[in-house]
Amino acid sequence: MKWDEALDRIRLLVEGGGPDAVREVVVFLKESFPWYSWVGVYVVRGTMLELGPWIGLAATEHTRIPVGTGVCGAAARSGKTEIVGDVRRDPRYLSCFVSTRSEIVVPILHETRVVGEIDIDSDRLDAFSLEDKRFLEKVAAMLAPFI
Repeated sequence: MKWDEALDRIRLLVEGGGPDAVREVVVFLKESFPWYSWVGVYVVRGTMLELGPWIGLAATEHTRIPVGTGVCGAAARSGKTEIVGDVRRDPRYLSCFVSTRSEIVVPILHETRVVGEIDIDSDRLDAFSLEDKRFLEKVAAMLAPFI
């Protein structure tokens, strides 16, 4: 699927603004991009990230992550997208699945404040490109009103 086509489909999913919009986007991302092996959205609650909708083969044990801890916590603290090409080489990585080789975490911003984030794992090394980053940052902006 092409990036623009995927953005158009996501726009349609969120236009209704229903309570399941975020979950529908999470499912769409996982089903549309074969290198996305696990997709989840964390929501900022105080100083913690709490796991919201997710899809993958299994649940992660990391359902609550302190802001500033791990790759997810780093992205929440900085407000900047984190791409880790090889999680085994990044000491911040909180291991969820032995099969995970790379990760991208994209903050969801409301104005300048991080309110959540999209967390995606891949079983492939260096799975995430600048195109993934640009695409997912646009998706994050579309999800912001629903977080």
